Amino acid sequence: MTNARPTTSHRRRHVARKPLAAGLGAVGVLAGAWYATATPTTTTTAAAPRLAAVTNTTVNLAARFPYLSAGYNNTREWTRTATAVAPNGTLRVAWPASDGVHVTPLTAAGKRSGADTVVKGAKEVGGLVAHNDGFALLTRVSDTNKWKETAAALIRYKNGTQAFRTKLTGTASHDTAPLLDGQLTWNGTKYGTYFVVHGAGGFADGHFGDKLSYVSAKGAKLTGGWSWGCSHNEGIALHAETTGAFTSLCFDDWRSGLFVSTGIGAPDNAPAVQREQCWAGYCGGTFAGRTGDLVKSSTGRYATAFASRGAASAAKNPADASGRGWTVKPKTSTHQVAVAFLKNRNTPAGKPVYLTSAAGTENVNVRIAPYGKDRLLVSWESLKNAKCSAGTCTGTFTGTHLRLIDWNGALKTPDKVVQARISGDIATLKDGSLTWAYAPVTPSYTSALTGASPTTTTLKVARLKP
Repeated sequence: MTNARPTTSHRRRHVARKPLAAGLGAVGVLAGAWYATATPTTTTTAAAPRLAAVTNTTVNLAARFPYLSAGYNNTREWTRTATAVAPNGTLRVAWPASDGVHVTPLTAAGKRSGADTVVKGAKEVGGLVAHNDGFALLTRVSDTNKWKETAAALIRYKNGTQAFRTKLTGTASHDTAPLLDGQLTWNGTKYGTYFVVHGAGGFADGHFGDKLSYVSAKGAKLTGGWSWGCSHNEGIALHAETTGAFTSLCFDDWRSGLFVSTGIGAPDNAPAVQREQCWAGYCGGTFAGRTGDLVKSSTGRYATAFASRGAASAAKNPADASGRGWTVKPKTSTHQVAVAFLKNRNTPAGKPVYLTSAAGTENVNVRIAPYGKDRLLVSWESLKNAKCSAGTCTGTFTGTHLRLIDWNGALKTPDKVVQARISGDIATLKDGSLTWAYAPVTPSYTSALTGASPTTTTLKVARLKP
């Protein structure tokens, strides 16, 4: 387990900042929007398979959904929605509103099938699992602590009634959860909850790390996981496993990069997937709510996608007496779309594959999902004429890109630019189709978000069939 840094207390908040030496106290900032570069559409042979059309169903909402959030340096990012499929094929979509988190029930075809369940007091969509009789939601709820911050909680509803509400942070564990950037998974027996924590007493007082907790089907806390891992964690990915530790990844700003944290809480010898300049706001976006995901193949390999500036150089920081801090010089000023692979739940497989390279184009919302038996769908939004400062970029939106690759990263289709956005978790249906919910608005990334978010009273539920 990684110890907290021996620095002064710092609060995670929205601010512009420059990278500091890794041994010095770094002020964490609230999880934020991040952008990566896109290349022109790549062509393949005439015999190459083509992506199907994305179809959409409109769902009217019972409350106003604020679909934008202010991220690092107040950059614009989508407010996370989560779409999940139950074993019987029905869907649930979670989205936040002023009266709590709404969970909307949908048919397998993406049409509303009943009234929303409103989880009162819930502050964030940190992950969603759909069950035949309801759902489980990872979220934040009010709490009493020294920072006056929220607590992480797993809330289960059955047949419209709350079955349990298990707090995952608190006074006894000396932690809070002012934001989650979380991931929730289910293996049929237990839940895995992985999220950001803020130390509130104890050895990590005032610092930011991450926590992995397992919870039973009845809401009891289980053994395993860890109380303090990546510090600071700038992005989280988690994949449920039938046995053993759930597979996990984290972006760590102190050690500067993307790491495998499976079963070990990302101690100082955690395997590096990719070195990155990961000071708050400089990584390509927070896993898994706003970039990437963790996908498993039938042979036990894993793939993840993320926005990356690469590493022109990477070395331990001599100014850090602990020997754990790293300094990374990025290769590009804008973010590229990268895909990395793992041989198994613990071992990276070679260097990441880059799908884009245009220096003046920034890409946001990089995501990956399984597509059919042996392919992967990678999606991103591109911004031309990118202007970057303090690790964040603005630019003119030019489209949502979809591309198919194989499990070696090889191109299987040319890019397809679509109207649909991907602004949250993607669910895989029984027939292999992918489905997700998004706000039906045209993105704008030309300026920072100031003031309240605009709202919508409809969602689009998209479907892409292999």
